[in-house]
Amino acid sequence: MSIIEELKWRGLIADCTDPAELTKRLALPITLYCGFDPTADSLHVGNLVPLLALRRFQLLGHHPIAVAGGATGSIGDPSGKTAERQLLTKAVLDHNIASVKVQLAKLLDFETRQNPARLLDNASWTAGISYLDFLRDIGKHFSVNQMVAKESVRARMEDREVGISYTEFSYMLLQAFDFMALCRDANCELQIGGSDQWGNITAGIDLTRKKLGQHVFGLTLPLITNADGSKFGKTVAGAIWLDPKRTSVYKFYQFWINVDDRDVIRYLKYFTFLSSTEIESLEKQHAENPGGRIAHKALAKAVTDLIHGPGATAEAVRASEILFGGELKDIAESTFNEIIGEVPTREIEKVRLDGAGIPLVELLVHADLSPSKGQARKDIEGGGVNINNLRETSAVRAVTSADLLFGQHLLLRKGKKNYVVVTAK
Repeated sequence: MSIIEELKWRGLIADCTDPAELTKRLALPITLYCGFDPTADSLHVGNLVPLLALRRFQLLGHHPIAVAGGATGSIGDPSGKTAERQLLTKAVLDHNIASVKVQLAKLLDFETRQNPARLLDNASWTAGISYLDFLRDIGKHFSVNQMVAKESVRARMEDREVGISYTEFSYMLLQAFDFMALCRDANCELQIGGSDQWGNITAGIDLTRKKLGQHVFGLTLPLITNADGSKFGKTVAGAIWLDPKRTSVYKFYQFWINVDDRDVIRYLKYFTFLSSTEIESLEKQHAENPGGRIAHKALAKAVTDLIHGPGATAEAVRASEILFGGELKDIAESTFNEIIGEVPTREIEKVRLDGAGIPLVELLVHADLSPSKGQARKDIEGGGVNINNLRETSAVRAVTSADLLFGQHLLLRKGKKNYVVVTAK
């Protein structure tokens, strides 16, 4: 299967320039690039579609370049934004690029001899150019009429309260210059990006033709939205980041487990490298037994394996099982720590657990799992209370330091889903 056939089957082509010519050109290896502005020290799941597309090209023998926007990132792309971005300092941009490079190494192969990926910073080819030189050599090739007609610019100009600054208005010229410079210096013939980048990409194609006389291509990928129309990659708690310090592996895994039933097969195509045979099998199983969530589990495992590795995925799965009543025997402390912060937590003085300990009925009230000791007794005797996922039916049971996991934590559950981690300090 060619790269174009692969992308079409996965629903990953929004638009492209000269489709027939591009298909013909891709019969041989091509150098392509995708840019990202390092506005944070981590990528998020919204960045995955274009970056995984780079990986798909690389696996089929092409030469991918990931361009970090050390220059463009200091300006900010107005595409898809209703307000101007906060300007970042060079020190912050350098830190963000270094952090993101670690994540890119999980998505792209920088070591292979055949077609290694490259990470380039567009600050390297813009830093030595003066403002006057840029206006003379690049700006003269752009019509303000054409720039204003671009959707990303027009939408901002129509908002009289926010508008668009000259700084962001100039972003298109910088991205176009990137494409021309990469064509000139790295023989790059293709730029890919989200469909909101179409105007920037075509500007780069025009500039490359005018300055170098070269014919290059653009290909855009669809912007992902959920079946309910909401923005992909956003939750109540915010964005889903690839850095586990920002989004825990457990939360990352749960994000994929909890995608809408209507989205799961589509996302298997977008975000995994499972074959068409494997995905079609999962689609059939999902249609026959959606409650089994087989497709969801395959999606969550595949993406979490890719970003965090199989070991971290296994811990996230184990943590998930624990919150569905799974045994705590031989659990690793790191796995249990994934749970902390995902459920309510309460602290208790460790000294209260020494000796005879604290009555369970009192601890249930302290943990806000029961409103009173009387109700706590009824909850226990009714079989609805668990200590470390083991059912407790004795209302006279006391909890002592011997019950603590890792000498510090206790997992209480009432009913099927009401969990509290009690931490002794």
